[in-house]
Order: sequence, then C-alpha cells, then structure tokens
Amino acid sequence: MPTQKILTFPHPLLKKRSHRVEVVDVNIQGLITDLIDTMKEGPGSVGVAAPQIGVLLSACVVDVSSNRQGKDNNHGLLVMLNPELVSSSGSSIMREGCMSVPDYTGDVERATLITVKYMNQEGETQTVEASGFEAVAIQHEMDHLDGILFLDRILSLKTGLFRRKSYR
Repeated sequence: MPTQKILTFPHPLLKKRSHRVEVVDVNIQGLITDLIDTMKEGPGSVGVAAPQIGVLLSACVVDVSSNRQGKDNNHGLLVMLNPELVSSSGSSIMREGCMSVPDYTGDVERATLITVKYMNQEGETQTVEASGFEAVAIQHEMDHLDGILFLDRILSLKTGLFRRKSYR
C-alpha cells in the first residue's frame, strides 16, 4: 500500500473522535498497512493514528525501536485497534512533535507508566505495559483517536510551544 498523506492542523478531521473498529477485515488490514507504511516514511515518526490519514477509526501504530529515546525500552511494532488506557502512573514533561503539526513542538506532561488494552491486527485482545518514551508515544497516538492534538495538552502556550527547526 502507498504512503498516505498526513492531514495537518487545522484540518477538522483531526478534532473528531474516532469510531470503534468492530471487525478486522480486509479493509482494516489495508488501513493497518497504510498506517505502518506512513509511519515508516514520516520524518522521525514513531507512530501514526488513522485520523491523521483521514480515517475516523480507532486504529494506530507505534514503534519507538528505531528512536534513540526508545531503542532500549520498547515492544517493537504495536498495532492497536480500540486502545483503552487501563492504568497510568508517574508523570514527566517531554517535548513532543507531530507530523500533523509540522512546524511546532511542545512540552507536554504525560504518564510515565501505562497499561493499555487493545485489539491487535488478528482481532485478539491484548494488554501491554509501556514506560518512558514508548508510553508517551502511545498516549500521543491514543489522543489522536479522541480528536486531541499535543497542542491541546501543552502546559503553557507562552513558554511550552516551540517553532520546529527541522525534523531529526
């Protein structure tokens, strides 16, 4: 499948809540492939959610294994359908960026340890416990499924929003 175009803020679909995936069929498998391909092609990308490519379904992919912040603490490629946060603890402020907001980064407070229940690409219920950078990336992608951008979570628009110099 080809890489998909990423919608950018202020596109209205980015602010809408996604619908649950009811069954994993050929269309959902195609969506998953599109998400993975788009993530791999994105500059510095560690995740993509379906709304970012214009599909209002609760589906996202995360893989922090090739990022220096996540290479030593990750579960590899996570394909998550209908992810739900089961528990969270800890807190840390980290600079986040997003392909849907290409010109800015921002300081966002997130949980440092999370447990997420989701359906995988085979339609099986899974649970994953993630920490550190991987936990942040998962929370970021899950926010997209609820129509929330990292811009909505910036601690202070005066001191916590930064113009991006370049993708790394």
